[in-house]
Amino acid sequence: MPDVPFSCSCGGVTGTLAGISPTSGSHAQCHCDDCRRAIVWLGNADPGRDGVSYFQTTPDRVTFTKGQDSLAAFTWKSNKLLRWYAPCCNTPLFNTMSTPKISTASLLTTNANSSTLFGPVKTHGFVAKPNGKRGHVGLGRLIWAMLKRTTRARLTGTWRKTPFFRADGTPAAPVQALTHKDRAKARL
Repeated sequence: MPDVPFSCSCGGVTGTLAGISPTSGSHAQCHCDDCRRAIVWLGNADPGRDGVSYFQTTPDRVTFTKGQDSLAAFTWKSNKLLRWYAPCCNTPLFNTMSTPKISTASLLTTNANSSTLFGPVKTHGFVAKPNGKRGHVGLGRLIWAMLKRTTRARLTGTWRKTPFFRADGTPAAPVQALTHKDRAKARL
């Protein structure tokens, strides 16, 4: 299985996802306001109602070749989700959980040199419905795949192979906890 290079927009942070195919992760599209606002908060254009595309896999597949020591992270609303970005150009890169024990890393696919190896999007989260509410398509498949990957990582010990956390389980970079006021500045 091939590797997929990724980078921030200025090239200050680069790396690869190793051994990528549609079976090594889940290709998902999130339409929620939080994912969109996170991108806007970093000073980037709103991706719009089409949402944000992610490839969710395990952190042991992630290798940084440049700029890992400059990564930054933030949380808002829930401190369980960390949003990692390159502060050199404020490019959002990955989402992880706040503990390495839940072995998942979701790359924003716009940062990949090629997204064809991720396969088609199979999950859509927070899709607007005709009745004004939001729902999901394929969410069970995404959760089941994440649980299988996380369980396998726990059983094999690969959950410890992560560039996002230190050996003691703390995040590899300081995590900025954004307030409701900060979030409100990211207008859609």
